[in-house]
Amino acid sequence: MKQTPTDLEQITSTTLSHYNAVAEDFREGTRDHDVSQNIDALLRHIQGTAPFSILDFGCGPGRDLQTFTRMGHVTVGLDGAEKFAQMAREDSGCEVWCQDFLKLDLPDERFDGIFANAVLFHVPLQELPRVLKQLHGTLKPGGVLFSSNPRGDNREGWNGPRYGSYHDLEAWRGLLTAAGFVELEHYYRPAGLPREQQPWLASVWRKAV
Repeated sequence: MKQTPTDLEQITSTTLSHYNAVAEDFREGTRDHDVSQNIDALLRHIQGTAPFSILDFGCGPGRDLQTFTRMGHVTVGLDGAEKFAQMAREDSGCEVWCQDFLKLDLPDERFDGIFANAVLFHVPLQELPRVLKQLHGTLKPGGVLFSSNPRGDNREGWNGPRYGSYHDLEAWRGLLTAAGFVELEHYYRPAGLPREQQPWLASVWRKAV
């Protein structure tokens, strides 16, 4: 059933209100999460000479902005939650844009890579093709998109105060391919566990040129 503009506005406002309300606890609870496997997966596929221009899409409080910056890359953050964007600016010193994911305003061909860690699942399925096209457009030719999402069975809906859309690999491949991306690799996380104990699907994609 098609979501109306009012439905989408409610999805956005309710989900962002939740993150704004729990921002400090979220920062403390995720500060020590090890996503080095994901950062490495993005960086090793970017062609050219570092430092790279990186968009941390859904940067949250800025943990990974700090990591990319320490590695010498030029990184811009983007988040829809105002408190996260403020935290990320203060903690990282990076430029951080506060933008609703459904109302993005992104520059053309600006970034070598996009790091979308645990974020794109918040975009309702009917809007996702448009959002992926916008991410495609802000990458330089041959640029790389990393994405990690909770894997699922292609259902979407509310999980408490947060809205999510949960894709399996084949559905995710279809969406990314239609948006103009070519798959480079995928894997499940955390590493080294049986599949039923790996709730995250990570994938890396190149902008087709």
